[in-house]
Amino acid sequence: MAIKSFLLMPLVLTILAISRPSHANDPDILTDFITPNTSSLSPSFFTYSGLSAFYNPDPKNFTVIKASMTEFPALNGQSVSYAVLQFPAAGVNPPHTHPRAAELFLVLMGTLEVGFVDTKNVLYNQTLQEGDMFVFPKGLVHFQYNRNHNQSAIAVSAFGSVNAGLLSVPKSVFTTGIDENVLAMSFKTDVPTVQKIELGLKK
Repeated sequence: MAIKSFLLMPLVLTILAISRPSHANDPDILTDFITPNTSSLSPSFFTYSGLSAFYNPDPKNFTVIKASMTEFPALNGQSVSYAVLQFPAAGVNPPHTHPRAAELFLVLMGTLEVGFVDTKNVLYNQTLQEGDMFVFPKGLVHFQYNRNHNQSAIAVSAFGSVNAGLLSVPKSVFTTGIDENVLAMSFKTDVPTVQKIELGLKK
């Protein structure tokens, strides 16, 4: 009898693990909203003006202005956040992931080539015009590129989390101290090439 119980234990644990729901998104809250001090609550707490000066007609670099829980505390518990992305001519937002949220991307000005790679290494890419939207599924590697060498572009992103997270593929691979021999073997190249990439990303 003890032997049968011992054999059944892995099966029971497996069933329990499958039946328990997993939560990879923001937790639900039990109140209308979360505030640091409810006694001094006013409409200004729910207002954020940090995106009001985002427009630059001639940006020199790719820039992102965020409205996440860090910048806008009223978002705490609401499972949403926002960002404005500005691309200079020929600017790129390098391959990256958001581990905690899907991203809904809207082009406001210009055209942008966008794409993501799924877990089967299939690339889904599209050229977006003004007013076009594209969704980047949660956790998948994606990018945006302004192929126009004469005009800047602007887009906005909505996220299904107050803190979507950002993992830049180039920086996480080449600037975090991973052994250069490991990188050289992984990318089928040599250490001097890896060092050149590392140096370029540190500028």
